[in-house]
Amino acid sequence: MPGSIPFYQKHHRHYDRDYRSRETESRLSQYQSSSRYTAGSGSFTATGSRGLKASSHSLLDESRLSPIPKRAKPTYLAVDKENHIIGYVVPVFRSSQEFGAGLSDTEDVRARDSAAYMARRDLFTSGLEMERSELISRREAMRESANRISMSKRLHEHGEHFKRMNEDSLMHPPKFVIKPRSHTVWEKQCVRLHCTVSGWPDPRVVWYKNNVVINPYASPGKYKLESKYRMHTLEINRCDFDDTAQYRVSVMNSSGELSAIASVVVKRFRDDVDEFLPSPRSARISDGPVSEYGIKFKTNIVDTFGVSFGREGETMTLGCTVIIYPALHRYEPDVQWYRDDVLLSPSKWHQMHWSGDRAMLTLAHLNKEDEGLYTLRVSTKSGYETYSAYVFVRDADAEVEGAPGAPLDVRCLDANKDYIIVTWKQPAVDGGGSILGYFVDRCEVETTHWVQCNDTPVKFARFPVTGLVEGRSYIFRVRAVNQSGMSRPSRVSEPVAAMDPADRARMRGTSAPWTGQIIVTEEEPAEGVVPGRPRELMVTEATKNYVVLSWKPPGEKGLEGVMYYVEKCVSGTDTWQRVNTEIPVKSPRFALFDLAEGKSYSFRVRCCNAAGVGEPSDPTEATTVGDKLDIPSAPGKVIPTRNTDTSVVVSWEASRDATDLVGYYIEGSVVGSDVWEPCNNKPVNVTRFICHGLITGETYVFRVRAVNAAGISQFSPESEPVEVKAAIASPAPPYGITVLECVRDSMVLSWKQPAFVGGADITGYFVDYREVVDGVPGQWHEANVRAISERAYRVCDLHENKNYQFQVRAANMAGVGIPSLPSETFLCEEWTIAVPGPPHDLQAREVRNDSLVLLWKPPVYQGRNPVNGFYVDMKEAEAPEEAWRGVNRDAAEKTFFKIKNLQEGESYIFRVRAQNQAGVGKPSDVTEPVAAETKPGTKEIVVDVDDDGVISLNFECGEMSPDSKFVWSKNYEDFSDTSRVTQETKGNKSKIIFNDPGEEDIGIYSCIVTHSDGASSSYTLSDEELKRLLEVSHDHKFPIIPLKSNLAVEMLEKGRVRFWLQAENMSANGKIDYIFNDNAVSQGEKYKMNFDKNTGVIEMTMDSLTPADEGTYSFQLQDGKATNQSSLVLIGDVFKQLQKESEFQSKEWVRKQGPHFIEYLSYEVTPECCVILKCKVGNIKKDTSAIWYKDGHEIKSEQSLSFTEGVLKLEIAQITKKDAGMYEVVLKDERGKDTSKLNLTDQGFKELMNEVFSFIANSSTPLKITSTDEGIRLYTFVSFYNDLLQVTWHYKDSPIAFSDRIKSGVVGEQLWLQITEPTEKDMGKYAIEFNDGKGGLRRTVELSGQAFDDAFAEFQRLKAAATAERNRARVAGGLPDVVTIQEGKALNLTCNISGNPVPEVTWLKNEKEITSDEHCILKFESGKFASFTITGVNTSDTGKYSILVKNKYGTESGDFTVSVFIPEEAAGKKK
Repeated sequence: MPGSIPFYQKHHRHYDRDYRSRETESRLSQYQSSSRYTAGSGSFTATGSRGLKASSHSLLDESRLSPIPKRAKPTYLAVDKENHIIGYVVPVFRSSQEFGAGLSDTEDVRARDSAAYMARRDLFTSGLEMERSELISRREAMRESANRISMSKRLHEHGEHFKRMNEDSLMHPPKFVIKPRSHTVWEKQCVRLHCTVSGWPDPRVVWYKNNVVINPYASPGKYKLESKYRMHTLEINRCDFDDTAQYRVSVMNSSGELSAIASVVVKRFRDDVDEFLPSPRSARISDGPVSEYGIKFKTNIVDTFGVSFGREGETMTLGCTVIIYPALHRYEPDVQWYRDDVLLSPSKWHQMHWSGDRAMLTLAHLNKEDEGLYTLRVSTKSGYETYSAYVFVRDADAEVEGAPGAPLDVRCLDANKDYIIVTWKQPAVDGGGSILGYFVDRCEVETTHWVQCNDTPVKFARFPVTGLVEGRSYIFRVRAVNQSGMSRPSRVSEPVAAMDPADRARMRGTSAPWTGQIIVTEEEPAEGVVPGRPRELMVTEATKNYVVLSWKPPGEKGLEGVMYYVEKCVSGTDTWQRVNTEIPVKSPRFALFDLAEGKSYSFRVRCCNAAGVGEPSDPTEATTVGDKLDIPSAPGKVIPTRNTDTSVVVSWEASRDATDLVGYYIEGSVVGSDVWEPCNNKPVNVTRFICHGLITGETYVFRVRAVNAAGISQFSPESEPVEVKAAIASPAPPYGITVLECVRDSMVLSWKQPAFVGGADITGYFVDYREVVDGVPGQWHEANVRAISERAYRVCDLHENKNYQFQVRAANMAGVGIPSLPSETFLCEEWTIAVPGPPHDLQAREVRNDSLVLLWKPPVYQGRNPVNGFYVDMKEAEAPEEAWRGVNRDAAEKTFFKIKNLQEGESYIFRVRAQNQAGVGKPSDVTEPVAAETKPGTKEIVVDVDDDGVISLNFECGEMSPDSKFVWSKNYEDFSDTSRVTQETKGNKSKIIFNDPGEEDIGIYSCIVTHSDGASSSYTLSDEELKRLLEVSHDHKFPIIPLKSNLAVEMLEKGRVRFWLQAENMSANGKIDYIFNDNAVSQGEKYKMNFDKNTGVIEMTMDSLTPADEGTYSFQLQDGKATNQSSLVLIGDVFKQLQKESEFQSKEWVRKQGPHFIEYLSYEVTPECCVILKCKVGNIKKDTSAIWYKDGHEIKSEQSLSFTEGVLKLEIAQITKKDAGMYEVVLKDERGKDTSKLNLTDQGFKELMNEVFSFIANSSTPLKITSTDEGIRLYTFVSFYNDLLQVTWHYKDSPIAFSDRIKSGVVGEQLWLQITEPTEKDMGKYAIEFNDGKGGLRRTVELSGQAFDDAFAEFQRLKAAATAERNRARVAGGLPDVVTIQEGKALNLTCNISGNPVPEVTWLKNEKEITSDEHCILKFESGKFASFTITGVNTSDTGKYSILVKNKYGTESGDFTVSVFIPEEAAGKKK
């Protein structure tokens, strides 16, 4: 239990001082004496405890209390009565005292601080020698203590060894060295019970609460048991009323048993305490290192869940990220979740999860019971941290429209063998009609069959359920009903068993403390004994629906099978009527229904068993049937107060004389809507509640109802309207105090605006200063009495060469905030440096993804010369100091600068340096880190010119607070001439209007929104932009009807003339004046006018033009105040041309009355290079004739003429010069005649051929390279070749001069260029150009590199092959295939032989070589003639003969067959 006084105890009258410990009393006496010392007393006394005294006061005494007269250096050594050091003293209640001291009054703290500084300064010199001597004595004492501890350790080890060697002789019963002490604590605090025990063997220690063994595993996080070095501790976390009990510690060993008792009383705050403030934090577990790890943990809860809203049936997950430093692998803290300070355990409704760094609580299937304040508690060995937020649960949509919400918090009370009382809480939503009552349903556990317990609805929120089966478990639910229908059922209750309470207690109970003896008792039930009278019969509950009786069994024990009969009697009569006539009840509880409301009854009970029915009990007093519990009265005055921009704090006066109050329901409504919505769906039992989920800026009223079991009260009076916006608080302290200038007797300070302004504009600042002498600060003095609006101030009346500290406080309409931390110590001496001082008050505006605008104020200290420029430096926020870099090379003249080319998402810091002629001064203080990112919903200033020509700049802010304002400026300064612009603001939009735009208005206009997330923008009005806007403004002031087309003239059929224009936007009320030579003309025989309002086309037509119509035509338009005019001048040649055209069109119309040409004769060249002459005719009949002529001669050929779909065609397949001439087509019938001619001579024929040549050129293939035995050939193919086609071959962009070596030609559709015997000089770019009379077409190919090498190699190969083919050995002819000859005849065959060199000749017979002899003479003469002669053939000469010629280029053979016959054989064959 902490010994210090928590801050929340000091402000309550009911605080009881009797519970304080001696340490606490000692500390309070020290504090009181220190307070007297501060007031003027010069004495201070420190007291000790338990025979020990500390050698100096604690850290709290040193820092917060007045100093003692004697110099004493703080130490924490413990000494005994002989002043021998025996150990260390850990200062008790340090953290609590520091916590309490930190919340003490500011003036008291200042007084004690000042006194402490003065005392230390006075004692510094006198205590130096004393400190040295004390240091020497301390070393000696430490050395003696170490020797003593070493000796004690040796004695202890010797004693332990002796015990182990001779245990029996040392056995002794347990003994309390220190007994546990009783404690009184506040609710939600922690308490520890300590005791120290001796005994051998080591005693076994068991803790009891009201004689029930404490099991820490049964209540995780509630109890913690520790036993170390014979000191035993019971820790109870977050005490509540249930923890008020008598705690007993039992110690036992084989030699005996001993117990000690301590009481714990838990108190609760009343009236002044806000139930929704965070729970008071108890003293941390030891601030020292954790024994398991040797370190101290620091816990932070981040990424928390906020106020959450859910609906019944949904699933919600709450989560927080927990950061524990240092992070240890596999270390898991103790994570607990609470709802309304009640520890939650895992169940089907609540699932807890810990992922290593995130704690999550999942609420499955939300019900209104889940509404409440949820608290996450994370405990480590070094302490714990908590976080809380409220969860609201709304009703699910009703199954029947208008039905009420479901009841909630169904519980079972007073469970007996066949009887259970079910209670619940009424819903906040009644569906628009009053609730008629409730139905209670029951269901046996492990079944799904629900049974309705009451036939008629009960209005009382409590109902006794009877008829249960003993030993079975049940769950219950409740449904509400009104005139519209039935609500959804409530969440089911916890299961409860129908059994005797004594049996249930025995099942739940734990065995008695161990005493070393086991006693077994047995009692046989008495048989044949009629039970006696029941005892203490009373009416425990009476309503108009039922009455509940309770009693105690008869005093006799050991009776067999006792049951009960209940009897009733109407008051004033003696007639008793048994209620349960059929089955007696087993429980000593009974509920009676169907009693007449308003009548009085008496009741009595009889016991019965197998032996008979006993005597009745004493009757109860007369009880009138009716509700004994009244509906609470309406709560009193309701007071709403602003809290946040989405919540309001509602407080009210409690219901008077309310009995068994369950809580309150709060409802809110937007003013004027008359629609009330519940703010809570679970009753709250306090008179103050925070209503969340409201709409910012709306005005609400609130009302409250009280709830108890009897029903819901009437509504309280409605509250005063309150607007939902953040409450105003005093601002946080300013920070960053720096010196801008210093002279002999004054200093100019600057500081930064507080991070939190309290929800209202800061109205000013107050500066305090104090002198610092030898490091000891003096008293604070006010530097200004009136608040200053600027964040810079000159503090005067200072002393030169003195040191000063400063502090600043900010003020708004809520008051003056707490002062800032004291600044650094500044020396007041005149600055003489030549360069300027630092700029100040740096601000970042218009922050975007890649740019921002930096503003600053010039330095107060100018140096020797005026400031003539500024330099801006920047670096990434996390970058080292070496990363500072300049933004601008040239000094900026203004006190603002736009910084561009930032990296999106990166954080930067900035500083500014001023320069004069002497150089650049020191930099300003750096800005806070600024992230380069465009906030969502950011808007830019938009320029607008309205219909009246008014120029304005408009800015819209998406997210504004109720206190936000638009602040406009020019060149980032206040408007010097406010008459030039007018500012208008409406809602979240603001604009400035230029009253008389001119050159004086050129500049940068910016707008910033206060109390927003940096919403700002700027617009640069340049000279060019101003001129453009003035032109637009003039157009809007003097509007012009826009025209899609100006006045134009066109020719219609019959030679009619049409004047027309088209207006873009013109209403039906528009007016048009038609003017000719400044005279208005009107509708008549000559002029026809028309205005098409749908299309905006305005036209005027004339049948013909005469010389009198030459002049100027105008259309004058007017639509409201918008006007326009368009004119057309028709004079001179223009008019004559138009008149001529009119006459021509008139004649054309006459011509078209007979057969005529719609399209005159023309030609078309097809892709096949065919020429088609064609014309389109109209208005023809069957007897209309069409005759073609060329050069005056009729064309008779029918094959080339065609007439389809009104088109006459003449096809010329392959055009030549012969086809040139004058072509003519004549149409005629009885209605008239029309002629069309086409001149295809000279230039006309040339143009036609050029088009043909163009088709030929476009059909040509890319120029390719091939090789022949003569050289290299370049060629292309065309789809059709005409002899008139002119092509030109180029080599290196120059025409080729043809020769015997380089030739060109045409073969069919191939055009080629032959290069005979090519050399490397022929390498280069070749092209063929087709001349079509226009640009021509050129195909090119590059004959060089690999292409030339490949072609040249192929040429060499082909050339060699041709040479070989030409010179190889050949048998030119002369040999027959077969020779038939008569035997004896001579055979002579001769053949020609060619080849170079001369071939070798070989003759073969039947594949065998033969040589020349007398019979067969073989000759080869002149290298050309080979002869074969057989002088006289015989049958042996028959066979196949071959001649084989061969030289180096090849071989060739000639074959013939010789057949020799005998004349007689031949004759025989003929026969």
